[in-house]
Amino acid sequence: MRQPAEREPAERELFEYAVIRLVPRVERGEFLNVGVVLYCQRSGFLDLRCRLDAARLTMLDPYLDVEWVATHLGAFAAVCRGGAAAGPAGRPGVGERFRWLTAPRSTIVQTSPVHTGLTGDPAAELERLADLLLGPPGLPVRVPGGSGGSGGPVEP
Repeated sequence: MRQPAEREPAERELFEYAVIRLVPRVERGEFLNVGVVLYCQRSGFLDLRCRLDAARLTMLDPYLDVEWVATHLGAFAAVCRGGAAAGPAGRPGVGERFRWLTAPRSTIVQTSPVHTGLTGDPAAELERLADLLLGPPGLPVRVPGGSGGSGGPVEP
């Protein structure tokens, strides 16, 4: 009897990502995650996902112009794609554009510190991170056996 062919797992590669945050009133330090940008040097992958929840934004700042925010996120997306439409920031290669997108800012659209991981599929990883980080938080799942319920949230 023939054994089923074993599939080799996809070779995993290093990726970097940052969360795009909306900070409507910088002086208050409150923010809402509105996007994720992911860069994978080896495959030359750079892309982002944005999700703008007007109801959640309005709860954070009822005077915020959601269309203005969407315009600024569109500028982030243009730099991510590169090319003339993004202006001078769209000219460099993907690595330099990622660094430009994730550079510290004191404006209302900011990014988190850069995080790293390994993946066999950068596009799927971006979707997974967007689902995990951009929607309203769900109930955390606790690690069984944590002392006093102090286990951190984990994925189910």
